[in-house]
Amino acid sequence: MIQSHLLKKQRIILLILLALIVLTAFISAGIGYSSLSFDRLLPTILGNGTFKEEFVLFSVRLPRIVITFLAGMALALSGAILQGITRNDLADPGIIGINAGAGVAIALFFLFFPIQPGSFVYMLPLVAFIGALLTAFFIYILSYNRKVGLQPVRLILVGIGFSMALSGLMIVLISSADRQKVDFIAKWLAGNIWGSDWPFILALLPWLIVLIPFTFYKANKLNLLGLSEPVAVGVGVSIEKERIVLLLAAVALAASAVSVTGGIAFIGLMAPHIAKSLVGPRHQLFIPIAILIGGWLLLFADTIGRNIVEPNGIPAGVMVALIGAPYFMYLLLKK
Repeated sequence: MIQSHLLKKQRIILLILLALIVLTAFISAGIGYSSLSFDRLLPTILGNGTFKEEFVLFSVRLPRIVITFLAGMALALSGAILQGITRNDLADPGIIGINAGAGVAIALFFLFFPIQPGSFVYMLPLVAFIGALLTAFFIYILSYNRKVGLQPVRLILVGIGFSMALSGLMIVLISSADRQKVDFIAKWLAGNIWGSDWPFILALLPWLIVLIPFTFYKANKLNLLGLSEPVAVGVGVSIEKERIVLLLAAVALAASAVSVTGGIAFIGLMAPHIAKSLVGPRHQLFIPIAILIGGWLLLFADTIGRNIVEPNGIPAGVMVALIGAPYFMYLLLKK
């Protein structure tokens, strides 16, 4: 049973985060290369703006805001699941190579398969999922030992090795591509939010609608998987079955996110850790907070990045890495 004071604390933090997200989204909608004054935002949302104001807000700013927020949520939830099933605080879809696997699959699809404009947006998450799933499968197999089960430290090391190898493969693919396609892949690698239009939201949203409730449903199983294996087996948890099902969910969340945002790491590392430090390690408590923190972190990083250097700005992936890399080193030294 969850203590009432922790539930109350969780609700207060959720309200604060929601207010912070709304404030950040409001600021993000009002600043940029084509400025839209803050006093004109509400009239424009209500349909009383000029053609230029409505175009900037509804065709440029709002889709990007929603995409970055949803992608941040997906990456944070993916990281929380991975940390739970591996019992390793350093697990993150970007660090252990899952994002890189999705990126290679997207690059192969983009470079060598005929692209249909109507279905391209909706094919990307599926292609990314296949690439990420294959990568996760090989990482899992190489990290598993029949006698002791999954080895968390080995999983991180194998994942980092896969990430480096797949990055090398990406360079080989780029070297054989024409200039226009190389530009796209380079932007993807940097974590440039390239899928900033309404159809990309429709491509990403169904994965979240299905997998967020599914993860809440499995929250207690994640709590038990965080204990030692003998204890989890003793209370009736089918460890390998639950790990595989939850790993599929984590892979799908990460793949769907990076298919439209590019290679973004560290969100899945930072958001769960910050949430756990606020309300403790129970998944029912910290996952809702981690999801909102992940969405806000990516939205904040993109807002800052695209306004530092005009007109193109700094990719969100680079901004997140500037925050996340020192945090990763801190955790590495601490743990």
